[in-house]
Amino acid sequence: MSTAVVVTVTFVPAEGARDSMIAALSTAIAEVHKEDGCELYAIHNAPDGTVVMLEKWTSKKALEAHAAGPAVADLNASLVGLLAVPPAVTELAPIAAGTPEQGQL
Repeated sequence: MSTAVVVTVTFVPAEGARDSMIAALSTAIAEVHKEDGCELYAIHNAPDGTVVMLEKWTSKKALEAHAAGPAVADLNASLVGLLAVPPAVTELAPIAAGTPEQGQL
């Protein structure tokens, strides 16, 4: 089984702040893609108007280094006043099913 760690983060923009929130997230993504252990760090629109970030890290250690790093600190600072509620962060554990390539992220 993979030791990779998958995380989702849901961002709810404050009224009128959606474009600014997405700009802040986009800036952070470019920096995070350079971090060791980052396999996936991408944002997606959800039907309810929220933005969902999907993350995949090679290990728990890589995720922890990311969380304690400057890119996250800078992102958090840039999101001040742009969110209606704090981001909802969920760390996921795979349930292998189907083929190894398609059955988990």
